[in-house]
Amino acid sequence: MSHAIRLHSFGGPEVLRWEAVTVGDPGPGQLRIKHTAVGLNFIDVYERTGLYPNPLPMGLGREAAGVVVAVGPKANGFAVGDRVAYMFGTPGAYSEERVVPAERVVKLPNGIRDSVGAAIMLKGLTAHALLRRTYRVKNGDTVVVHAAAGGVGLLLVQWAKHLGARVIAIVGNADKATLVRDHGADLVLLDNDDWVRATKDYTRGIGVPVVYDSVGAATFMRSLDCLRPLGMMVTFGNASGPVPPMAPSELQKRGSLFLTRPVLFHYVATRPQLQRAAQELFGVVEQGAVRVHIGQTYALRDAAQAHTDLEARKTTGSTVLLP
Repeated sequence: MSHAIRLHSFGGPEVLRWEAVTVGDPGPGQLRIKHTAVGLNFIDVYERTGLYPNPLPMGLGREAAGVVVAVGPKANGFAVGDRVAYMFGTPGAYSEERVVPAERVVKLPNGIRDSVGAAIMLKGLTAHALLRRTYRVKNGDTVVVHAAAGGVGLLLVQWAKHLGARVIAIVGNADKATLVRDHGADLVLLDNDDWVRATKDYTRGIGVPVVYDSVGAATFMRSLDCLRPLGMMVTFGNASGPVPPMAPSELQKRGSLFLTRPVLFHYVATRPQLQRAAQELFGVVEQGAVRVHIGQTYALRDAAQAHTDLEARKTTGSTVLLP
């Protein structure tokens, strides 16, 4: 018998339950994976609270690493014993074992530990999509990154620097400011600073070509004010709550801005897209251009405490749950 975190109602961390579950054999095109590490992401909170509702009862978790323990028919290219990681659209990674589609799974290179693999599949592929496809950052750009000490934020800071950009990082406290400076940020600002004015001063009044904002309601309008004409607002999270409705004229009067709300799964919808993105992600990690900071780990059965700390902004970098 295996175990998993399950919820039978939406709500706070207290709704998370450690339960015995039955894990079946893999069917055609599927793999059964024994998890060694599971990634924690803010989308897990959105699904737990019902902001992103799914049918109940349900599991949580979109990314994990582990070892293949059974291979279904037509799951070509995999064998029992392979070290793998995945990012999958259906929640359920908060589990000791799981059956997943082989097309959503990639093999882990020898140079990447299981905990790192679990920490970067969703967050790292998100960073890849944001920096390489949503807005293709180039040498000489200046970018603003909110929640820069978080899992995605730290990856964005480092990868943008690797691409030749200057990074304005916005964080919640002094300890987080030290962390993002250590990871290469050029200008570090606190949430309670006048970061719009600081951004304009840093860019000599011009503004930046792109803002990466995972905070949502509390920062959205001010993030627009950081942009130069024809700049792009990338809103990709709701840590402070969903962004209220906004008139399109707000974009026009600030300089014909672009606004996008990207979802990772659209960028890796096909297996070739997933493989290309993962290869580039693993490459920058293996060469040391992007260091994966795992700020804390929790036992998988203690996922409720991990959620509590994440929502209280007590975590830094990536958080990994250990079965």
